[in-house]
Amino acid sequence: METVSTNRSFGGTQGVYSHASSRTGTRMTFAVYLPDHDKGAKLPVLWYLSGLTCSHANVMEKGEYRELASKLGLVVIAPDTSPRGQDVPDDSAYDMGQGAGFYVDATQEPWSEHFRMRSYIEQELPTLIAEQFPVDMNRQGIFGHSMGGHGALTIALRNPERYRSVSAFAPIVAPSQCPWGKKALGRYLGEHKAAWRDYDACSLVEDGARFPEILVDQGAADDFLEEQLMPQLLVDACAKAEIPLTLNMREGYDHSYFFISTFMNDHLRWHADRL
Repeated sequence: METVSTNRSFGGTQGVYSHASSRTGTRMTFAVYLPDHDKGAKLPVLWYLSGLTCSHANVMEKGEYRELASKLGLVVIAPDTSPRGQDVPDDSAYDMGQGAGFYVDATQEPWSEHFRMRSYIEQELPTLIAEQFPVDMNRQGIFGHSMGGHGALTIALRNPERYRSVSAFAPIVAPSQCPWGKKALGRYLGEHKAAWRDYDACSLVEDGARFPEILVDQGAADDFLEEQLMPQLLVDACAKAEIPLTLNMREGYDHSYFFISTFMNDHLRWHADRL
């Protein structure tokens, strides 16, 4: 692991780091905010997964999480959204390729060699974090935005024994049923739709996945609400499965980081209560 940068902020350290990933076959960059703490202490971990076109930098620069994370003693980790580099396949569209990994392990060429974000987030990066930082891996939460909200929900539903809390801002809750998801899952995983169900929160719930409770914030003025996000599908799936779901529809708010930063502290407190 190499240190790219460190900056003091709100009684803690915002760091950016890189390492050679065995899962993606590339160098991967990620951000870690580490509050000041007593010697020997191990702090709870909160993972933040970003959305389409984003990297670790978006939430780090616009998410406004550090002041409260420092007070609550939360380590906040923001990975990248995909592998990157000259030798990594890409697409001219914003919703495929670099910056659009959808947190899947791709099985189709040319994506399968590098686009292994599920394994990277679920296996490789947590091992590195546990080795390099003073964290308590028995106290982990996960949240994210849009494509990253999809990632957070699906990862938590697949690994309920690992995470104590999950939430999302404007998540893609049913990628199997929206244009973004159909395009990405079809090209990354192939047209056999049974393989998509592991990467669809609503399908996972329908197939028996369970989590103690879920928090979702959604902007009512989000341009992607009706066609891409469709939060009512998650409401219906969770109601049928008897999973407690809090869906906050925020009037006047859109899909941007103005929305996310407004309600970031609500999510930090919600996770801290459970961690």
